[in-house]
Amino acid sequence: MLTVDDIRAIPLFSTLPDSELEDLAHTSADMRLCAGEFAVHEGGERALYAVLSGKMEVIKTFDGIERTLGWRAPGTIFGEVPLALSSPFPGAYRAAEPSRVMRVDAQRYYQLAAVSPDVATKMGALARERIGGLQGLSAEPPKARVTMVGNRWDADCTRLRQFLARNQISYDWMTPDAPELPSKWPGTCPSDADCPALRLVDGTQLLRPAARELAERLGLQTKPRLAEYDTMIIGGGPAGLAAAVYGASEGLCTVVVEREAPGGQAGTSSRIENYLGFPNGVSGDELASRALQQAKRLGAEILVTRSVERIDAASREIHLDGGDVVRARTLIVATGVTWRRLAVEGFDRFIGKGIYYGAARSEASATHGLDVYLIGGGNSAGQAALYFSNHAREVTLVLRGDALEKSMSRYLVEQIAAKSNVSVRLHAEVVGAYGDTHLTAIDIRDGASATVGRHDCGGLFVFIGADAETGWLPADIALDQRGYVLTGDDVVKAGRWPLSRDPYLLESSVPGIFACGDVRLSPIKRVASAVGEGSMAIAFVHRYLQQAG
Repeated sequence: MLTVDDIRAIPLFSTLPDSELEDLAHTSADMRLCAGEFAVHEGGERALYAVLSGKMEVIKTFDGIERTLGWRAPGTIFGEVPLALSSPFPGAYRAAEPSRVMRVDAQRYYQLAAVSPDVATKMGALARERIGGLQGLSAEPPKARVTMVGNRWDADCTRLRQFLARNQISYDWMTPDAPELPSKWPGTCPSDADCPALRLVDGTQLLRPAARELAERLGLQTKPRLAEYDTMIIGGGPAGLAAAVYGASEGLCTVVVEREAPGGQAGTSSRIENYLGFPNGVSGDELASRALQQAKRLGAEILVTRSVERIDAASREIHLDGGDVVRARTLIVATGVTWRRLAVEGFDRFIGKGIYYGAARSEASATHGLDVYLIGGGNSAGQAALYFSNHAREVTLVLRGDALEKSMSRYLVEQIAAKSNVSVRLHAEVVGAYGDTHLTAIDIRDGASATVGRHDCGGLFVFIGADAETGWLPADIALDQRGYVLTGDDVVKAGRWPLSRDPYLLESSVPGIFACGDVRLSPIKRVASAVGEGSMAIAFVHRYLQQAG
């Protein structure tokens, strides 16, 4: 955990008052890197980094060849150029030896620069030295699109913050008692009863808005522009976005319906290490963002905060919540899966108030100096543990099994073993949750000794598997006993195929309705396979439309 003395040792921050140093210690990530581990990759999001110990290598790839551009020693910083230009990192920073690095979020830096001219001047000089002509730019903060006031443990506030983060909308969040609230909220400050309250960049104020109302105010598309499409894709995860990219690029009139935000569960992954074409890994947010931009650029419509209530398989009419009815010549079901709930007494009242299903990355900054726990031993849990280790004091993985290796990829197991503040409790399970307005403690049963111990808990994140949520599909679409959509040969084996021709590989029991990604019955659940199936589904859509005339 960062201390005031750690930060004061950085020349850039040495003249700051103790109050600012203490705030930085509570809001900045404390990254402990092994040799060869990256603090930030080329193209990574802007932030300010300071080297506390060790040695960082600055690298960049030119024409496929990696070159070393320089080094960063203890006391030095990096990130001044991305902050000055509001651009991604032009190069990568990798630990040449075991190193400790402090990371300050971009928005937090801009707040600091606004009240500490000395910091802004030093940053401007450093940026000018390395690029030239950038004096003063590093102190000009970009305006957040949304200012939000709400209590941390308000479930509605949590949902809206996650919605904004998942849709990559920049926002400032303050609690009603924040001292800076009067200066950032013109006029009468909102009361607790009004929260969460939001103020948009154009001055519009919204009190406790629904996600769809907020999406519309922000200019996100929520309504279809046409009455009929060549193909409608239900679900905006990797499979759905891949189908949108290939469908739109091949001239199909394409629309995607997503009930929350593009990216699906993969969008919450802090880093996907084994996806082809990204040798340094890629975050789920970044992958989803690139795919979304690509799909939109090619002409696909992406509807957010909308869900499908009913499908008429015969007429191909899709009834959306809110009353809209759209017709689609073909349909691709790519709804993925939903996190499985844990049946433990007390859990339900703490959901969004300290207990989260999946990796709520927007909550990471609130775990500084706290002990957090993750339930599960799969890759999603491993990725989340590594992400939270840069913020929390201690991260503990709790699982019933006897070894991580049985359920987690080797590269994640090795990275977790190298983290000093990540531990694993085997043969264990969480059996109780406690707190008043929010979660403060949990009970863990040790399987070997059959004893139960209580532990302070600043956040509990649950990864115990997922289930297909397909009860809304019409009975015409065949499912297996667990609710996964049958396709191809599985439809024939179930005796549900109505035509003389064989079904296409991803075709359901209703000709012209396809399924891809995690919602489809298949033993393979990977981002790469979902993307592959999404693109394959479009090939089958073309063949179906050609035969249908």
